[in-house]
Amino acid sequence: MKIAFFSDCYLDLTGGIKTSIDAQKAALEKDGHTVYVFSTGFPKSKAELEKLAKQNIFQVPSCKLFFLGLTPVSRHPKIIEKWLLKNHPEIKNFDIFYIHYESGCSIAGLRLAKKLKIPSIQVMHGREDMGEGNIIPFGFRTIVAILLNWFHSWYIPHTTKIHRDNYLANNFAKAKMWTIMVNHANYADHVITPSHHFAKKLAHYGVKKEIKVFPNGFPDAKFPKKPIVKELKKDETLRIIWHSRVSAEKRIMPFLHALKNVSGNYHLDVYGNGGDLLRAKRYANCHKINATFHDNVKIDELFKTLAKSHLDILVSYNFDNYPMTLVEAEAFGVPVFICDPDMQEIVPKGSFIMSNNETPEKMVKSLNDLLKHPEKIKQMSETMLKNRKEILISERIKILERIFNDIIKP
Repeated sequence: MKIAFFSDCYLDLTGGIKTSIDAQKAALEKDGHTVYVFSTGFPKSKAELEKLAKQNIFQVPSCKLFFLGLTPVSRHPKIIEKWLLKNHPEIKNFDIFYIHYESGCSIAGLRLAKKLKIPSIQVMHGREDMGEGNIIPFGFRTIVAILLNWFHSWYIPHTTKIHRDNYLANNFAKAKMWTIMVNHANYADHVITPSHHFAKKLAHYGVKKEIKVFPNGFPDAKFPKKPIVKELKKDETLRIIWHSRVSAEKRIMPFLHALKNVSGNYHLDVYGNGGDLLRAKRYANCHKINATFHDNVKIDELFKTLAKSHLDILVSYNFDNYPMTLVEAEAFGVPVFICDPDMQEIVPKGSFIMSNNETPEKMVKSLNDLLKHPEKIKQMSETMLKNRKEILISERIKILERIFNDIIKP
């Protein structure tokens, strides 16, 4: 098969979407498929673009200055469509357009698929309503949501309108973001999401296409061969690792508030970058929290620390879909600490602890209980290791290939 990925979250970024695309691309190519990736990106030299092209990764026309240093922004979808047809006419003969995300490059992929009569699959990765609410300052959230909605509707018709409710769209800005997500998904021929819990939410708000579930997987090349069972001995320091974005939607600050009041020996390693990084560093320093901030590092360096850790942290709430953080923890047999009941779908039962709710007070209680009962670490780690082979991308990619084949040869 010939498969074209389109994503606004890939080049020059870190995070779950990029990691997921990399793993899927490698697995599909290993199985003999041709895979192109089209993505927005920051300005690059001719040599850098040629190096990417050798891997069949191509940067679409992107804004040179807008949001420079934060996140790449594409030019208008119509400009991208013309660029694709001019520079990559071969994609007219591709079998699948595989779309990740809901912005300019992704919109261009969906529109071009319709024009070329090529089947399109939209992967719904996450909660843009919560992302917008956590990234944009309070006084600007509504106007930003309106502007994003307006921009999106120029290119993709908004036949479904989401109104405020008492469920997930509990304010005007969130309703606008759900309107974007639902109409974007309905414009594609087929819809995929990594988790069952998010599939139910999308269907609730009006995604009419059948939603197929394809979980994220761990790359075979990085899969640890003989990870050890993690054990926490009495009076030993609890080694905790954070390797999600250091941002408001991932809730680094509530976790640090909790850690400030934990009774016992611990050390926190924080990997990653984000809008709350400087704030988190200042807070940890001010309150003498035993933490080391590493910022962004190469994945192998992160994995060395993960392999030695006792506990992996993911305390987002009502936000994540199928975070790679938990997939990576399972690969290394590291127990996880969660707050969101939806995350129980991602990791094996018996391999995690979960606070009764998302507040720092409840997090403190759960962490203190773990320090009083260190034997739980070994039990949870053994459960992780028994189930970890199920997350290999070489195994999970078979699900995606079946979906592709069903679409091409119904």
